[in-house]
Amino acid sequence: MMQIRKDDPAAPHVAALLAHHLAELRGQMAEFAFALDATGLSAPEVTFWTAWRDETLVGFVALKALDPHHGEVKSMRAAPAARGTGVGRALLAHVVATARERGYGRLSLETGTAALHQPALGLYRSAGFVPCDAFADYRPSPHNQFLTLIL
Repeated sequence: MMQIRKDDPAAPHVAALLAHHLAELRGQMAEFAFALDATGLSAPEVTFWTAWRDETLVGFVALKALDPHHGEVKSMRAAPAARGTGVGRALLAHVVATARERGYGRLSLETGTAALHQPALGLYRSAGFVPCDAFADYRPSPHNQFLTLIL
C-alpha cells in the first residue's frame, strides 16, 4: 500500500531522488529544464508531497499555486525502481484532487519532448490533460510542451 504525505523537499531522505530527477532532466534538456531544486520546491506557493511504500520513498510531486484559480504540477517523479507500478498515477490523482479542493479551475504543467518524457505524457493525457499554449513565465521551444486540465 502506498502512502502520500506532505513533506520537506530539503529533507535528507528526498535528496538522492531529487538529485537524480534534476540530473536526468538537465542532461536531456539543458537550459530548457525547468524542474525546481529543493529551494524552489520549498517556496511558499509550492506544496510538496512524497509517496512511500512501507519505508521506501517511491516518488514525489509538487503543486505550485500560480493564482487563486490556476495551479501547476511540478517535479513529478517516480523512483527508478518504482516506475510502472502506479506511483505516477497516484501522485497525479493526489495533485488533481488537491487542486479541486483548493477551488482551482485549471491545472497546467510543462514537460519535455524527449523520449524519457513519453511515459509521463501518456499518463497526463490519460488523466484528461490536453495541449495548451505556454503559461506563467514559460516560453515555447522544441524541447518543451504544455498541457492543461480544466477542473
